[in-house]
Amino acid sequence: MKRNDMLTIASLLSILLLMLHVTDDIVRGISKAEPANIFAVAIFVVLLYGPLMLAERRSGYVIMLLGGIFAAAMPVMHMRGAHYGEIAKSSGGFFFIWTLIALGVTGVFSFILSARGLWSLRSGQSTHESRRL
Repeated sequence: MKRNDMLTIASLLSILLLMLHVTDDIVRGISKAEPANIFAVAIFVVLLYGPLMLAERRSGYVIMLLGGIFAAAMPVMHMRGAHYGEIAKSSGGFFFIWTLIALGVTGVFSFILSARGLWSLRSGQSTHESRRL
């Protein structure tokens, strides 16, 4: 499988997990249910545009890199919170924790692959070649 295909899949999976996680945060009252949440839609559109429309371009790699950082930051932010243990023991806690761990994994993986893609653009290597990890 080509590295860029893996990056696209990991980025899309991170976006899906981020959407589920933001929804769970709102349902649990961690984030407020307010009209300002429409900005999350705009952010998700930009994050989705990167892997689908800008793949193998510098701007696409940057968007996916930022998305990877954001996804990887979710577990760090939540696991340091005062109510983390309570949420873990609550109804739906398994899903909440699993989503955090999956976000961390896909986020770091997306970050690594997008950084490698940016590096290959910088060093002039073709990103169209089929390369194995």
